[in-house]
Amino acid sequence: MNEPSQQPQLSERSQAAQGRVTRMLLRWLMRPARVAAVETLSPRFRLAELEGEALREVPWTTGQKIQVAMGAGLSARTYTPMSWDAGSGKTRLLAFSHGDGPGSRWASGLREGDICQFFGPRRSLDLADLDAPVILFGDETSFGLAAALRESLRAGGTLHMFEASDVVESRQVLQAINLSEARLIARSADDVHLATIEAELLRLAANGAQFVLTGKASSIQRISRALKAAGVASSQIKAKAYWAPGKTGLD
Repeated sequence: MNEPSQQPQLSERSQAAQGRVTRMLLRWLMRPARVAAVETLSPRFRLAELEGEALREVPWTTGQKIQVAMGAGLSARTYTPMSWDAGSGKTRLLAFSHGDGPGSRWASGLREGDICQFFGPRRSLDLADLDAPVILFGDETSFGLAAALRESLRAGGTLHMFEASDVVESRQVLQAINLSEARLIARSADDVHLATIEAELLRLAANGAQFVLTGKASSIQRISRALKAAGVASSQIKAKAYWAPGKTGLD
């Protein structure tokens, strides 16, 4: 790999050509959507409804993701739709702003009438064969998936358990999206709170529950190890890391 100082400088013509290629790729690969509505649920959470002809008759299943373009390039951030109405061409997203990255700036700047481009839906978590009882563990980035899973398993129900940095804010948001029954555990700096979560999930495992583990990568790894050590089969565990400190693009 060349060092930065050794990389050739692009001429204005080359930069213009790359810009045209990027725009062409965006037209080929992405779907356009209009922001039909935006609701601020708390300082860090916004609920957005996207609509457009490109969303009509598009197959989507619970757990699939979309990747929304950020800016003029090919950079994107991943969201798990809460719902998808293929008949009317609408989907709903819950955007959580943590930090000052492109995704947080996009979510905080959303306005009704804005146009966005996105990839997908694409496979992320395959939840088609889940049978109750189901236990969903996650964090603030998992709230959208929890809402979608609640709808798909309405008859059997799902127990939700989340670690959260701000329990009061998270409770407010969960109530707004009809997940007031979810259990919230406050994060601790040394992850001591995970011992409480492990104990509760191991108790539930005795009833033959299936587990969906999402959110922070290190939390998922620890919970998964504890479940497997207690005899929970790998086939009963579905896991997807949405983020890790200092890293982007996990999903």
